[in-house]
Amino acid sequence: MTEILEHMGVRELELPLIYPLEATTVAYGKRTLNWKGRAKYHFIVKRAKLKLEEFYSMALAEKECFFGPFKGEFGHFLLHNLPFLVHLHQLGVRIHYCGMELHKPFLVDPEGRDIIETWFPLRDFFTEVKPLTNETQPPADVQAEIDRFTAVALDSGKPFLDISDADLYWFVFRNWQLEGRQAIYDISKVYASDKTNSCVIFPRKKGAEVSPNNGGAWDYMKVARKLSPFFDKVYLVGHPSLSAEVFSEGNIELKISVDNATTLKYCSEARLIVTQHSGAVHIGAYAKTPVLIIFNGAPPIKGLIDTIRFRANLTDEPLNYAFDLNEIKNFAAARPFS
Repeated sequence: MTEILEHMGVRELELPLIYPLEATTVAYGKRTLNWKGRAKYHFIVKRAKLKLEEFYSMALAEKECFFGPFKGEFGHFLLHNLPFLVHLHQLGVRIHYCGMELHKPFLVDPEGRDIIETWFPLRDFFTEVKPLTNETQPPADVQAEIDRFTAVALDSGKPFLDISDADLYWFVFRNWQLEGRQAIYDISKVYASDKTNSCVIFPRKKGAEVSPNNGGAWDYMKVARKLSPFFDKVYLVGHPSLSAEVFSEGNIELKISVDNATTLKYCSEARLIVTQHSGAVHIGAYAKTPVLIIFNGAPPIKGLIDTIRFRANLTDEPLNYAFDLNEIKNFAAARPFS
């Protein structure tokens, strides 16, 4: 088991932090099924793999494709969708994409040029509907835009990967990408010319008060105050509808915004990103900035094994962890990220 986990990128010090048997591989999906369920699941997986292989070979042959719709969680965009789009772009594929307009600043090459040929943008609806993997049920006007994209994609006759297919997306597409079908652009220099002595905190407010994935709630002003002596600036960033109530104080500055270009600027300039176990963890790979996961509670952390194994395709930079305010302070005092 230890060798398998090490192959997934799990370090020895992370072993007590994970649930070792919960990696959402294709095999994991059939663990509780009876023989009839397993037969049906085997058929679904086989069909999905054939669809993916057909799409991939045609997209590379025609150098053009439609991909989407992405309507889900930020972490899924950064971990499972953006790396695949970059991979296609590096292979010279023209991409027609339907996804959240919020994410457009990430969809550029190292010179800041768009990697998307044609955009079918979806407006920000997270104040109305909370995202869920890529199975979010968006408002009617957003669904109408998705339907328009789907009609254009189908009428085009070009290769089209419809990732709204939940059976294809969750167990098959995400894991299929790990076999050499992900890439990443260093976009840090697009948004920042150099590092500054600053820290970025994502004051996440997500789901239940306490969860096995995210831990308990933090008083983010206390977190910021613990970090502020070690930095010239501590920036509080993130999406307004997904952020806790925080404010500016001393060298702590409130920069909550729906503008991801601004968020990327602060993350790319920073020497440290601090966040719960959430999608913001993965910004560090694109901003070339170390990440400290803060988990208010006792490990293990549910879902961390997937974070680690998928993140391994994006960066060799290890994740760091803190479980209380003193550990946060001690980590900053040690300055292992300078």
